[in-house]
Amino acid sequence: MKYKNAQDILPDHLLRELQQYVSGETMYVPNRGKEKKSWGETSGARDFYQKRNAEIRCRHQAGDSVETLAEAYHLSVDSVRKIIY
Repeated sequence: MKYKNAQDILPDHLLRELQQYVSGETMYVPNRGKEKKSWGETSGARDFYQKRNAEIRCRHQAGDSVETLAEAYHLSVDSVRKIIY
C-alpha cells in the first residue's frame, strides 16, 4: 500500500470536509466493491496452487501414490487426498 498525501490528490472542499472527521492521521480508503480482486489474483498464488494441484492429480492418475506425492510436494497425506478428491 502506497502512502499518498490527501492535499495532493483531493479538491480543497473535500479535504476540508475530511478534516472535520480526521486530521493529521493515516486513513485507509478501500477499493470499491466491484474492483476488489479475489484471493491470490495479485500475487499469483492462485495460479501457482492451481497448477500444482493439477500436476498432483495428473501424477496420481499416472500411478504415483498419495504418500509419494505428499513427500514430493511437502504436504500432508490428508492435504494430497483433498486435492485429488
